[in-house]
Amino acid sequence: MYKILIVEDDTTIANGLKNHLEKWGYEVECITDFKNIMDSFTKNEPQLVLLDIVLPFFNGFHWCQEIRKISKVPIIFLSSANDNMNIVMAMNMGGDEFIEKPFDFAVVTAKVQAVLRRTYEFRGNTNMLEWHGAYLNLSDATLQYQEQKMELTKNEFRILQMLIENAGKIISRDNIITRLWESDEFIDDNTLTVNVARLRRKLEKMGLENVILTKKGIGYMVEA
Repeated sequence: MYKILIVEDDTTIANGLKNHLEKWGYEVECITDFKNIMDSFTKNEPQLVLLDIVLPFFNGFHWCQEIRKISKVPIIFLSSANDNMNIVMAMNMGGDEFIEKPFDFAVVTAKVQAVLRRTYEFRGNTNMLEWHGAYLNLSDATLQYQEQKMELTKNEFRILQMLIENAGKIISRDNIITRLWESDEFIDDNTLTVNVARLRRKLEKMGLENVILTKKGIGYMVEA
């Protein structure tokens, strides 16, 4: 499920958008504190932002620049200020789309879907395993989470693939070792421990903490 953050000070518009997008299965949050928009952005970790240009305190161009300092998340500008200069500025500031007010909710939904598809096109890819917003690419053994991409070794990849494919179930150490025997390397109990520790460090570096749970005397698992 994609999370969308709406930055719009007209509560009628904001709530209308929220209700409409939620019907399409999106998780939607509306900003209420227009002084601390970045706090809400980092707390919610949205996959897309709908951003009005005319806002209290600072305009949408300012907040777009602030978001771009830390994230490449797609941003769709909303504005009744539809002259060419505003459209050009919106794109130059790092915006991905521009929707003119007044708008039809169906048009907004179509643009949201198009931008999400363009940005996260791998979502429907059969060569991808998805787990809580993280995507394991089965083609090139990489892991993608939010705006980050990490390369995994053959063993790290196989361990994570096995755990995600069996999310919610404990996988015994013996079963994992057997799976890893498919590689050319010699794998023993100690090597598995080293590989899991290395994989955990990589996941934590991406902001995925406490993903792999140890079940003492049995094996490992990830939550469903």
